[in-house]
Amino acid sequence: MNKEDCFYLGKIVKKYSFKGEVLAKLDTDQPEVYEHLETIFLELRNNLVPFFVEYAQLHKSELLRIKFEDVDTEADADSIMKSNLFLPLDLLPKLEGNTFYFHEVIGFTVMDKNYGHVGMIKSINDSSAQALFEIESNGKQILIPMNDEFILKVDRNTKTILVETPEGLIDLNF
Repeated sequence: MNKEDCFYLGKIVKKYSFKGEVLAKLDTDQPEVYEHLETIFLELRNNLVPFFVEYAQLHKSELLRIKFEDVDTEADADSIMKSNLFLPLDLLPKLEGNTFYFHEVIGFTVMDKNYGHVGMIKSINDSSAQALFEIESNGKQILIPMNDEFILKVDRNTKTILVETPEGLIDLNF
């Protein structure tokens, strides 16, 4: 399995018991969706390795307590500590309307209600306080905040996002 075919689910943050159970912090608003997984890919030495799940259950609402097959001791659990967890993209719940996954809109065209054609989304910058669309337009980079008030429509069929940005925001990028 390649990383490009997967999405980041979370990270193993600590051991739970001496029987190899671990606690994972999931990067989701709906951790309960992932209680019944059969397999999870762990990133070990830059490779995704499938681990079979014996059982998993929510622990204190935000962590997932996981028991993997063949991880039966504290030493086994130590060997997978801090590993990132991945799942195939086809296991992502489908989103509708103006909600979207960041990876899903890469390559979408951005149109502004007042400005017109802005450009194509090259990436999402989520390292700042507010996530930003990084858009390429005629060799230049345009940054637009991913603000719900700016996003009017996400059209998956035409791969277009219609926004209405404050006057002058797009011109600031030039």
